[in-house]
Amino acid sequence: MSDVTGKTVLITGASRGIGEATARLFAREGANVVLTARSEAAIDEIALDIGENAMAIACDVARYGDMRDAVEHAVGRFGGIDILIGNAGVIEPVAMIAESDPDAWGDAIDINLKGVYHGMRAVMPRMMAQGHGTIITISSGAAHNALEGWSHYCASKAGAAMMTKAAHVEGAAKGLRIMGLSPGTVATQMQREIKASGVNPVSEMNWEDHIPAEWPARALLWMCGPQADAHLGQELALRDEGLRRAVGLI
Repeated sequence: MSDVTGKTVLITGASRGIGEATARLFAREGANVVLTARSEAAIDEIALDIGENAMAIACDVARYGDMRDAVEHAVGRFGGIDILIGNAGVIEPVAMIAESDPDAWGDAIDINLKGVYHGMRAVMPRMMAQGHGTIITISSGAAHNALEGWSHYCASKAGAAMMTKAAHVEGAAKGLRIMGLSPGTVATQMQREIKASGVNPVSEMNWEDHIPAEWPARALLWMCGPQADAHLGQELALRDEGLRRAVGLI
């Protein structure tokens, strides 16, 4: 596993699922963790449980000012930011394009795509100035394959995947390590929402078909070390047996 002792990681969407599992794992490995989410009570509770090396900041990634302020507060507490994990994302409301609500569709874009941009915009100048930093975007197979009822999710995830590649092109020469992780289907609240929608084949999957949130958390930790340098600018898929083996999941 990567050595993240003393490093500071900011995680968006940290109130549950992959974000929470990642915060807990990185903290156990010695990192300072900054949990951000709109659910203030949830991240406060998680941070309190983790201990003094955790900090909770209520934040809406759809608002750049919130992300900018979160970064400033994190730097004020821990002295800097070494890692950004852009995890915040929504799947609801699942709807056919012809029946979708334009405002709700746009809200998903604001969170899933603009939220990734806002995080990068807030941390990249600081990371470039310090000459190092890791940024990992949580992607999805939906970024590359259209699914019925998921136009908002597929479009936003595709945009976020390209945003991650663009950030790598701009940041690699200045010491930034930027990648994406496609975790596959994970046993989180999002899968419950997908199941309830009854739309497209993903909703027909059984709960036991999904991997635990701790698996992508372990992959993210692995990606923060030099062993992942061969994959900079790329999107890694946790469905890949080689990656699972490298991470120690097999």
